[in-house]
Amino acid sequence: MDNLYTLLPHIYIFQRVAHCGSFQAAANELLLPRSSVSKKVAQLEAALGQRLIQRSTRQLRLTDDGARLLASSDGLPQVVTDAREAKLAASNEPAGVVRISSSTLLGQRYVLPLIKPLRRRYPKVRIELNLSDEVVDLIASAVDLAIRVGHLADSSMVAKKVGEKSWQCFASPEYLTSHPALTHPNELSSHDCLIFKNSAYRMDTWSLMHATGETANIAITPCFVADDGRTLVDMACQGMGIIYVDALLIEPELSSGKLIPVLPDWQDPSRSPINLLSLGHHTRSKAVDAVWDYLGSELQSKLMASHARET
Repeated sequence: MDNLYTLLPHIYIFQRVAHCGSFQAAANELLLPRSSVSKKVAQLEAALGQRLIQRSTRQLRLTDDGARLLASSDGLPQVVTDAREAKLAASNEPAGVVRISSSTLLGQRYVLPLIKPLRRRYPKVRIELNLSDEVVDLIASAVDLAIRVGHLADSSMVAKKVGEKSWQCFASPEYLTSHPALTHPNELSSHDCLIFKNSAYRMDTWSLMHATGETANIAITPCFVADDGRTLVDMACQGMGIIYVDALLIEPELSSGKLIPVLPDWQDPSRSPINLLSLGHHTRSKAVDAVWDYLGSELQSKLMASHARET
């Protein structure tokens, strides 16, 4: 019987009739007309070619074939119950894998501290976090959410601005005491500078503006190049040279005195948005939606607080 699977609802109704003891009681439980319940059982009997229930005006009795079917399909109610519970759980509690991509410094400084409270709030959500300073293709890499710096080029993505990024020069006290003092950005050409470069762009032009409004765009000849922001910060802390980075991302190094501002009256005049990105509302699962809302709120709050401290 190739289409036996189509009879599963009929078997379930037959079971309820058998357990309830009457067609009317089963109909009341299933919220169906009595005639529909009787018809489904009759269709099941016709498909199986067996009489399952002996009917009378006062009572019903299972035939031997009906008793065997009832016993052999004993696990069906549990399957239905499990399916209902799974549906209810899916509708009420976010669950599943959420893949997040972030740059190394931003991820370590702001995203990692949020993972533990996020997991505490949504214990059935598993986070897969990718920290990389390469630009990740969300579709090709199966990434659900990304934190990126810069204006959104792909209009198919949904973005929520959570902060702003700017740049300034920093070095270790060890480096600055062993090299000529800096009074103007033009003097950077005679210093050891550490620059960032990945497959998409090379940050070898540093733009700075003085408090008076004077601007300088300096073409940097680096002494060291890396495609990882964390590496550049570590090299600067070791006295290897000057880096161009956002103060928000190196708060621990600034607080400990491992790094200090160079040319403190000069800062990058531009502000680049820090965005939380996804491919679109319609592609997001309940778990991704929950993480989107949580990260959007928490990142914005923490980045704004850090910016307020800096200013």
